[in-house]
Amino acid sequence: MKEPLKIIPLLIALLLIPPTISSAGQFKVTYVWDGDTVKAEGHDIQIKVRLAGIDAPETPVWGPYVAKAKEYLVRMILNKTVDIRGYGLEPVNRVLGVIYVNGENINLEMVKAGLAVAYRGTLPKGFDSTAYLEAEAEAREAKRGIWSLEEKYSPREWPGYRQEINMHDEPLKPLWEAAVSGR
Repeated sequence: MKEPLKIIPLLIALLLIPPTISSAGQFKVTYVWDGDTVKAEGHDIQIKVRLAGIDAPETPVWGPYVAKAKEYLVRMILNKTVDIRGYGLEPVNRVLGVIYVNGENINLEMVKAGLAVAYRGTLPKGFDSTAYLEAEAEAREAKRGIWSLEEKYSPREWPGYRQEINMHDEPLKPLWEAAVSGR
């Protein structure tokens, strides 16, 4: 059985050697947790990858879009060999990475589909969010995915959309209750 803790030295070597951006290489995606986190295997290791530059819906307030984001990502990458460009590690030992299938930036495709927003927190060194912000504006204008809900509650109200994110913040007001009650 592969031990996830064996990944730390390899990831440090692959992802943190200057420049900060590096290619972790090819991996097979073996599990999709949600619209922005996956498990990949390759090189005799397993890694958990947080898709850099995006934030996908994860709370019940987004109703079907939580499942739609995950399903879309599953269709695009599950059981496929992908290239991962790493941007370092999060404190919880997830690789921050951009995933490519046949040269296509999957992170960006999630934003274009309206199933994720461009991440507004602190971005990894060397990461350019320009294309993500442009794709988000286009998806919002076309009212694709989560942007179709904007009249009831805006994606700007969910925690990942805030300018500065603190993963230990108290949750925002219960938007799901507000949506159900019509407030």
